[in-house]
Amino acid sequence: MTPTAGTVPGTAATMAGAAGRFLESLDDGRRQQAVADFPGEPERTRWFYNPSDHGGLTLTDCSSVQRVAALQLLATGLSPAGYNVAAAIMGNELILERLEDWPVLPGWGRVRDPLRYAVTIFGNPRSAGWAWRFAGHHLSLHYTIIDGALAAATPSFFGADPAEAPLPGGGTLRPCAALEDLGRELVRSLDEGQLAAALLAGQAPPDIVTGNRPVLEGRLWVVPPRERFRGPDKLIRPVLPGLEARLAADERAHVARRLPAPAPRRCRRGRAGEGHRPGCRAAALRVGGQHRAAPAALLPHPRSAAARRIRQHPARRQPRPLRMARPGR
Repeated sequence: MTPTAGTVPGTAATMAGAAGRFLESLDDGRRQQAVADFPGEPERTRWFYNPSDHGGLTLTDCSSVQRVAALQLLATGLSPAGYNVAAAIMGNELILERLEDWPVLPGWGRVRDPLRYAVTIFGNPRSAGWAWRFAGHHLSLHYTIIDGALAAATPSFFGADPAEAPLPGGGTLRPCAALEDLGRELVRSLDEGQLAAALLAGQAPPDIVTGNRPVLEGRLWVVPPRERFRGPDKLIRPVLPGLEARLAADERAHVARRLPAPAPRRCRRGRAGEGHRPGCRAAALRVGGQHRAAPAALLPHPRSAAARRIRQHPARRQPRPLRMARPGR
């Protein structure tokens, strides 16, 4: 296939090589856990961001060599900075485990486990069409390859709990600091009219509004900005560097090509809560296009008291198909 503006063959080839090496490192039993059919729906179109059963083979069940191969695959889908964030999010489980007084559930084990992240390979990486995902608590990444080129790198979810943690010498660990700060900066840049149009609710939701559902209709949906917002590039572009920094270099070019044309009616964004004000608890920010799902980012104000924290505990898998790239589309 001749590369086009919508394909990323370099990344796809790198992913295929890493996925193949990961599968070659597995014995028959582990390979059976790690592999599924392609397109493999509805399994491939499920997604979770909570500490649920994400399917696939977890790092917990891998040997040290196999874990390295799985992490090498993860690195193919991210920039060095993006991989650093992913590693920090996984390590955050150890901090959360202490904050929650080391919880253990019968039949599940450690509730907060930095190795409970699962890899699933859909199809054969040597074929023209296949997919893979790396998923666990607050880190859920999905990649689909069609005709030997990367066709989709979504859903792509990064989160952090706790949002920040103290370090020696007055330092602070904030895995998602750049995106949180950019989101708040964007909201602060709005004038009164823009803020009135963008405000979805006076209080931010306690967690991702959609949960693991593929779509949310009839609630917290921002109206088209119409003439109230002019120059969408001015509104969206400041946020893009933080989003794109997680991607590999050629993926960033792929994302840039898929951005909507500069037309005010095609750009939507909304927020809830008062996260742009000092001392607030949380805010949620969403930027999306006219015909695309609009991802939301919860921007929590760090809370030191464990009793005030909202906890996510292991949940059963649910058939929540997500609209994702499909062969031939």
